Amino acid sequence: MSTATSAHSDLPPEEVRRLAEQAVGHIATWTDSSWARDSSRVWRAHGAEGGTWYVKIHQNDRFHGREVGAYRTWAPHLGTSAPTLVAADSRLRAAIVTAVPGRPLHDLAQPPGGRRLFHQIGALAAAIHRSSPVPLAKTERVPALARIERHLQAAQPYLRPGDEKFIRSIEARAEKVPPLNFVPTHGDFQLRNLLLDQDGNLAVIDFERSEPGPAIRDIIRLSDAWDTQPSLNDAFMAGYGRELTPAEEERFIIDSALDALSGFQYGATHGDPETRERGHHTLSRLRARDHPGEAAVRL
Repeated sequence: MSTATSAHSDLPPEEVRRLAEQAVGHIATWTDSSWARDSSRVWRAHGAEGGTWYVKIHQNDRFHGREVGAYRTWAPHLGTSAPTLVAADSRLRAAIVTAVPGRPLHDLAQPPGGRRLFHQIGALAAAIHRSSPVPLAKTERVPALARIERHLQAAQPYLRPGDEKFIRSIEARAEKVPPLNFVPTHGDFQLRNLLLDQDGNLAVIDFERSEPGPAIRDIIRLSDAWDTQPSLNDAFMAGYGRELTPAEEERFIIDSALDALSGFQYGATHGDPETRERGHHTLSRLRARDHPGEAAVRL
């Protein structure tokens, strides 16, 4: 799941180890593979008779339900582009999944392929959004302004000059955006959760933020990747198979700002400085995009 160093134990709790061995047989070695944040608890398990799995303990019931639900419903439609659920226990909030080959794109100093790779990523995003066996009837309007206000207040200690003014300026636009259709979404579709193997095959991991929602939700998390290379955005959209609608373009700005605001609070309370810094970068980029003549805050 991750190549980051973690402060967690090298072994999962005994009950979780027992669950894993009941599912896949004796485990010869355990390797802590958690992300470098306090809430991440993931281990790589090597079987005594071969085979590799990942064992994950979710930080809460909601994340556990989302991840297990995705593996049991739409993720199988991705085939080899996603892990397979082997076992889960809601009381332990634990899940055991197969390992998929490859390294996170986030860890590659220079991911190979350029436009071709982002065409693949776009095609994978489209496969996720088409993966529900039945159409999702729900639609969603822009989150209530009260929610924006709540996030804004919580993020106050982390905002930089001009951020609040920009967020206030897009608040007024929110009510005019029509509702968007729901599709299955990964919820954390970014380079650290995309794996590329030596043969050029792409896979996606970590479904704990998965839930039905507007497709734009996944594009928001990935957009930092083409910040300075618009051609990668073009390649992604070509792989995705369609352009964003005007309503999605507007939601991109509004929801990206909301995502940045929630990231400030999450990063501060969960020991995740990367998420907090991504929030700063996102707001700076959005301000430059929405007001090209305005000097954006430098990171």
